[in-house]
Amino acid sequence: MMLSSIARQVCRKLPAPAFATALRGTRSRGIAVRLLAALILFLPLSVRRVQAETAPLPQLQSADPYVADLFHRSRSTGMVVVVVRGNETWMQSYGQTYPGSHQKPNADSLIRLCSLTKIMTTDLLVKLVGDGRVSLSDPLQKFAPRNVTVPDRTVRGLSGRPITLLDLATHTAGLPREIAYPTGDTGHFTFPDYDFRWQWFPGYRLRFLPGTAAHYSNIGFDLLADALSAAAAKPYPQLFADRIARPLGLRDTTLSPTPGECARLLIGSRNEGRCTDTTAAAGSGGMYSTANDMTRWLKYLLNLPGVPVHQDPAATATYIPASELRWTQGVGRAGVPTGIGLGWVHINQPDDPTTIIEKTGGGAGFTTYIALNPERHIGIFVAATEERHAGPEIFRGSNDLLMYLAGLSSVPGGSMELAAEENRSVAQVRDAALHQHKNTPGPHPTRRITQTSVIAAAQ
Repeated sequence: MMLSSIARQVCRKLPAPAFATALRGTRSRGIAVRLLAALILFLPLSVRRVQAETAPLPQLQSADPYVADLFHRSRSTGMVVVVVRGNETWMQSYGQTYPGSHQKPNADSLIRLCSLTKIMTTDLLVKLVGDGRVSLSDPLQKFAPRNVTVPDRTVRGLSGRPITLLDLATHTAGLPREIAYPTGDTGHFTFPDYDFRWQWFPGYRLRFLPGTAAHYSNIGFDLLADALSAAAAKPYPQLFADRIARPLGLRDTTLSPTPGECARLLIGSRNEGRCTDTTAAAGSGGMYSTANDMTRWLKYLLNLPGVPVHQDPAATATYIPASELRWTQGVGRAGVPTGIGLGWVHINQPDDPTTIIEKTGGGAGFTTYIALNPERHIGIFVAATEERHAGPEIFRGSNDLLMYLAGLSSVPGGSMELAAEENRSVAQVRDAALHQHKNTPGPHPTRRITQTSVIAAAQ
């Protein structure tokens, strides 16, 4: 009875001539019935979406019980979390700065960003594209050291087009994850250095033809940083300081921490070695930062108030649909990817309000994560001195929290029920399945976003 009532309301809203035409003949009546059925099925989703857009959002601080539980389940020594949404900010810390310190981390505690470094490298890439210094389609060979030949043959002897900057930024260059590991007491993110990787590179045979698949690669991002440094004609740390750190006011985001900054470095249950210069891994994982700086970084990414500059939206909007690649490997730790962006990974379809754009990080005693939901202008940053296998739980738990605080999912359950106690008026506006990550791309084809200047520059 309710469906019939809804159908009648829909019919009244259809243009009279069009609806009359649709009813002519048996075949036309069948079309009309199918049309009405589709509208009837779609209407509940529309109603829930309207509710989601009008219902009061949960208070950010209501996330505290859930994050506290996530921290305890991760068995980390210390954790810091930042959430920004519109003009709101919530920051909280858990645990200790190091085992036995009995001091909670704070907004100025130093953190190894690990692979979150990569989205800063691609931010510089976008800036240099905007300057006209590089194009995404530029071959890496253009920026290679003199007398170094960038390989273009695969292990099977196939030869395709040259590796481009876009290939490096999207893990589609056919490169391995690592090329070598340090020995002895070499500090984290200090090897391989510039000379080592460029001496190694000419003899390498690619895993696949560039642009045909995605394989997570740290070495690819260090080569990308080298290319950007060459294009800008200045050392990479100076390029980063000039174009990102100083304009945005990032006081402690650096590759070369001072003794004072190193004294603030969080330490987990295992001593992971010294705090030192990590310029060798400037593009892939060497950056240090703090929760204070990452608050500004989130606002910069989401075009929120409180920072002097904002990122070109192309930096997060540009991606290669996963459906256009033969396979992806190493890029789905936080969820099944639907798109491989410029350092970022996209989860869920671009027209789905639950889309998440994320980057995971880990190593040197840390698990790090950043995730954005552009639909609601909300982002989350998490850093934990890790129990070594806590990453996936932290990543997916953070995604659930992000969707909840965006008002795009019902309470995930468990400790989130504690958070809901402070938000009894918030309607459960989406089905529980909505915040879960899709296992496969949707039935409609994915697409490359083309309305940005960066894509135009690549063509």
